[in-house]
Amino acid sequence: MKQSTIGNYAPFIGVRYSFSRKRNRFTSVIATVSMLGMVLGVASLIVVLAIMNGFAGELRGRILSLVPHGFIEAERGGISQWPELMAQVSSAPGVLAVSPYITEKAILGNGQTRRGAVLTAVDPQSEGGVSELPSAMIAGDLESLQGDGFNVVLGATLAGILRVAPGDYVEVTVPRLTVTPLGLFPRSKRLRVSGLFQIGAQPDAYQAYISLATGQKLLGSKGSVDGLQVKTSDLFEAPHIMQALAASLPESYVVKDWSQTQGSLFRAVKLEKVMVSLLLLSVVAVAAFNIVSTLVMSVAEKRRDIAVLRTMGARAGGIMAIFVAHGLVLAGVGISVGALLGILLATNIAAITAAVENALGMKLFDPTVYFISELPADLQAYDVALVVIASFVLSLLATLYPAWRAASIAPAEVLRYE
Repeated sequence: MKQSTIGNYAPFIGVRYSFSRKRNRFTSVIATVSMLGMVLGVASLIVVLAIMNGFAGELRGRILSLVPHGFIEAERGGISQWPELMAQVSSAPGVLAVSPYITEKAILGNGQTRRGAVLTAVDPQSEGGVSELPSAMIAGDLESLQGDGFNVVLGATLAGILRVAPGDYVEVTVPRLTVTPLGLFPRSKRLRVSGLFQIGAQPDAYQAYISLATGQKLLGSKGSVDGLQVKTSDLFEAPHIMQALAASLPESYVVKDWSQTQGSLFRAVKLEKVMVSLLLLSVVAVAAFNIVSTLVMSVAEKRRDIAVLRTMGARAGGIMAIFVAHGLVLAGVGISVGALLGILLATNIAAITAAVENALGMKLFDPTVYFISELPADLQAYDVALVVIASFVLSLLATLYPAWRAASIAPAEVLRYE
């Protein structure tokens, strides 16, 4: 038999071996278990990657709804000529909106309850251009900061901790000193709660907003601001836009973007995704190398067939191709079914979660604890392709050793007693 003929028929013979009904029952069970393991591993990996993409998207959307794309601050002190700088930055390419801000850590209190917070003074007129704070208001509105008196807008969770509602008052203490005849005292002010916001993330528990005028009085900024908030035309192009903007400004200004201020958080999420992927890929690896057991048993069963093929002219490469095809067919069925099952589960994870909650009569994801009411999922074709390719490569590696053992069988020894 010519080598070219064996090369053409090797895949065909491998497929016949994979679905033959004459195989040993135990070998069939091992092959079935290997395929089921591959199905489970591939499906689990696709679903988990989709859920982690969904969580990362939710985190990015909620955190960055309040965090501007970029910041411009003075290297030392505040920015006194901020209106002129604001006009210059607004005309820069890629910049959509600019707003001034002052920020400071503070202690908010109501009666016996005290809570640390981040107090940010903003311009209610321009803040909506750089963040989604106005649309996140659940009580009152951001414009109430410009009303008479000293007002403050609190995160919903922070207001719950302080047990205050719109119309109540909170005592705000900042790390500034007031000089009196009796000595030095921390600067404090009684502010009226005029609104609440909620984005469903950690800032709800520590963020408070006041007007720019109130902030300058309370913090003693004397007409200056800490910096400017910048919104760019593209969130993911913000690092490049801010870098170009920095080149056009004096060296006395420090320019940052969201990837620098919040980058560690998103890098941690990305690293977590990689580590979980590697852990789940080990499940696929175990299933892939179960194919080794299946092929070793198949080689033992087919020793006589291998010897006959070798005597007919088949070379070692042809025998290897037969058993590589045999293993890849088994793996291919498991990978295909697992990928389809994973895609089906990932695209319907919200409905599945709701069905489980209804069946159990309980809420799996309490919004007050997890900031979400259902499992978010973002299925990406890149992740599916990566899982399928990685699984296929592991399966291919698993077939090489048994195939080599099959090709090493000496036909004379096998047929001596036939």
